[in-house]
Amino acid sequence: MSEPPSTRPGALSPETRHPDPRAGKRGFFERLVEFVSPGPDSKAELLETLADAENRELIEPESRVMLEGVLRMADMTAGDVMVAAPRMDLLDIDAPYEELLAVVISTAHSRFPVYDGQRDNIIGILMAKDLLKRQRSPELHLRTLLRPAVFVPESKRLNELLRDFRSNRNHLAIVIDEFGNTAGLITIEDVLEEIVGEIEDEFDEQQREGGIYTLADDSHRVAGDVAIGAVNAAFGTHLPEGEFDTIGGLVAHELGQVPRRGEAAELGGLRFTVMLTRGGAVRWFRVMRAPRAEQPAEGGAGA
Repeated sequence: MSEPPSTRPGALSPETRHPDPRAGKRGFFERLVEFVSPGPDSKAELLETLADAENRELIEPESRVMLEGVLRMADMTAGDVMVAAPRMDLLDIDAPYEELLAVVISTAHSRFPVYDGQRDNIIGILMAKDLLKRQRSPELHLRTLLRPAVFVPESKRLNELLRDFRSNRNHLAIVIDEFGNTAGLITIEDVLEEIVGEIEDEFDEQQREGGIYTLADDSHRVAGDVAIGAVNAAFGTHLPEGEFDTIGGLVAHELGQVPRRGEAAELGGLRFTVMLTRGGAVRWFRVMRAPRAEQPAEGGAGA
């Protein structure tokens, strides 16, 4: 009696006799792609890949800004972005209600560290909305409204801190130094701004600083609606601020038309290249220092 085909010496299995053509093809193409276009081996190469993807219009400038922000954030600590202790807006547990309310209104924060005696002695966090309970019930003691303060070391990495903020539903932490002293404070907004840039709300009264980002290749990303004054402050230029309010309006005037992607204009020693337009207006510029023009050699043709 003959052996079954599957048990004969040297017999091929059904998979070998009838291989799945897709399996070999898929493996071949995967190896080919990896050989022709290997992945980045370092963070620097990854940043270059992002820049190349933007130049090829595979991702938008906003996406590159955020992705680079995520990469930068992984190497940053709470001490890098915290509000230093001398600049912290604090509330004194023994201050009268009117004084506390004045601080809340003038600073427009939603959360305040509260100290007892010395500013370094943080005993809790007060929500601004909870202070209204004191107005309705003057006999209510402020200590009963305090929420526990969260303390983190200066060395706490931002990506870990963001994870803690999300899991614990805290929005503010007190940063302490190696000796246990208060070094500053950090909020979830501070962490997110390292990814998406400056976050503004209706209470912000400071000059607009958002919309100007320094990228890994030393170029800058400038939003079209950034005030000309902010560009002058950031780059040390003296662009005219009288006729136009935004840098997008000034560049459009210089070009004499609504700018299109890829068009460039040189103003004040800067080269503004249009990266993205929406609704007939520039959304993003790439800004770099314009190369200096070569000076004419002495003895050349005169007037």
